Amino acid sequence: MKKNRLNYETLLKITEVISHSKDPEEVALMTVESITTAMGTKGCSLFLINPKINELQLETSYGLSDEYIKKDPVSVLRSKAQFLKEGPMVIYDVMDDPRIKDPNELQKEGIASLISVPIVVGGNLIGAMRVYMSDSWEFTMEEVNFVQSLAQIAGMAINMARYATGLKSCIDVLKSYS
Repeated sequence: MKKNRLNYETLLKITEVISHSKDPEEVALMTVESITTAMGTKGCSLFLINPKINELQLETSYGLSDEYIKKDPVSVLRSKAQFLKEGPMVIYDVMDDPRIKDPNELQKEGIASLISVPIVVGGNLIGAMRVYMSDSWEFTMEEVNFVQSLAQIAGMAINMARYATGLKSCIDVLKSYS
């Protein structure tokens, strides 16, 4: 019961924080900061689809060094179709997983395990979120579902912030014609 209470408290904290912003970049940053802090993880990163090239690109991260972010030794960003088909990906031990390009880089960064989940809004993949752990961690299905729900909430908040930004731009254009 205590674990469920912690999850609800974490969910409440994160939704309170990200619901106050109308800027998509700020929503993404507040999401990864809140998840890292509330869940007590090593770090978190959020990737969004770049529509120009139709690929996932890093939007923001928290708790990770700039050096690590530039190298990104985890080869887990799959194609959109593959991500939608396969869903969340859990790596219990980064030193013993073939999907890791350079496990020593993760070890150097202090990452022992991670989870990567798709961000799907309205049936469309808009991004992915990774949560990094300092210790090897066997994620339970409940924890995977919890991280997925946080990713979905973040995706909806980012989309709403994008809509608000677009609406503001349209209003500004209309005002300039009056």
